[in-house]
Amino acid sequence: MRNSWIIALRELKERMSSRSFVLMAILGPLVVLTFTYLVFQFGGNEQQKWHVLVVDPANVMEQKIRAQEDPNIEYSFATNYVEIEQFAQDKRFAPFDAMVEINEKILSNKACFLFYREKPSFNMSINVRYQVERRLEEVLAKEFTKLSVSDFRKIKQPLNLAFRNVYDPKDETGDLSGWVGLFFGTVIFIFIFLFGMTILRSVSREKTNRVVEILLATVKPRSLMLGKILGIGLSAFIQVFLWILIIGFGLYFMRETVFVDIYDASNQIEGQMSDYNQFVELVFDRVNFGVMLFYFGLFFTFGYLFYGAFFAALGATSGSESDGQQFLIPLILILCFALYAGYFALENPDSNWTTFLLYFPFTAPVVAMVKLSIGFVEGNSYQLFVSMIMLLLSAVGVIAIAARLFKNGLLQFGHTLRFRDLIRWLKTK
Repeated sequence: MRNSWIIALRELKERMSSRSFVLMAILGPLVVLTFTYLVFQFGGNEQQKWHVLVVDPANVMEQKIRAQEDPNIEYSFATNYVEIEQFAQDKRFAPFDAMVEINEKILSNKACFLFYREKPSFNMSINVRYQVERRLEEVLAKEFTKLSVSDFRKIKQPLNLAFRNVYDPKDETGDLSGWVGLFFGTVIFIFIFLFGMTILRSVSREKTNRVVEILLATVKPRSLMLGKILGIGLSAFIQVFLWILIIGFGLYFMRETVFVDIYDASNQIEGQMSDYNQFVELVFDRVNFGVMLFYFGLFFTFGYLFYGAFFAALGATSGSESDGQQFLIPLILILCFALYAGYFALENPDSNWTTFLLYFPFTAPVVAMVKLSIGFVEGNSYQLFVSMIMLLLSAVGVIAIAARLFKNGLLQFGHTLRFRDLIRWLKTK
């Protein structure tokens, strides 16, 4: 084990002295912070108020919209016909964001047009359509039935059907929290892939340069493999730690300086909490970063050991760099499937398949982070610890298998790697 630590320190020193390590430690968190800032900024700059001009020469709508209007949409009415070019260029209509053109045939053909200056969001489009459609229904009910408008509104009042988990009736957890877990899981697999590739390249390079022949004169193959996995893993941990520090400081700085007014609930219109502020609340209030980071560290460690053994074995058994690239494809597909499993867990947190993927070592890290952020059903929190134990045991088993492949394939040169070679080396002690 002493030799393994010597090799690990050598690998750690080599990684930390490289320029790419320093650049990634600085630029990576800055990219994440920039993305977070843009999400905040786009959310805050999304148009909250829309001023719509309803051009109704026939006065079909009687200059009214439904009693319960959307507070984010302000309607004005014009009984004179307005040309499209006039609306687009005349300064009198500059305050309006859109124009709804109502003609006298709308009650029969049920068609009208909305002309906008900037394309509205999906929710805004749905709201305008809903308001106009409901007002026309009121006009039709008044004209063709004996119902009063107030009675008709009672009939057409939409049902507010709110879905709630029986174990979470206050809806304290939800999809937004799940996305946080998916983000943590994605970061785990990004680092596993990046530093797994570092293991693969390091082993392949030393094998190609015949450096391993010198190393194996004093170090056992198993110690060499463990040293590389541990050394590169330590550099990955330092990288992650630097990311956490920089991102944490950046989020604190944004909260205290850039977005202090937007984060203040007193600056929001009562009852109108935008998606933007839900995201701010999620990041700064709802996420328990202490718990998430603790389990992030554990699942990252076990997941890295599990996948790192595959990368080390692949680098040792490949006869050339092209061989390694060829057998790397299935491993990349497995990593992609693991990310999809995290999304599946986000959409179906209580599914039996999600429970299976939580225990399956290839997908456990990302699914566990998603489940942890959403929350376990009362009495099922043991699943997280079972997943962790199974991942750790799987990592130990894979390392043992990879060590045998590493030992038997490291000094094999100039061959084309085949599955039968892997099976033969596994059988050779």
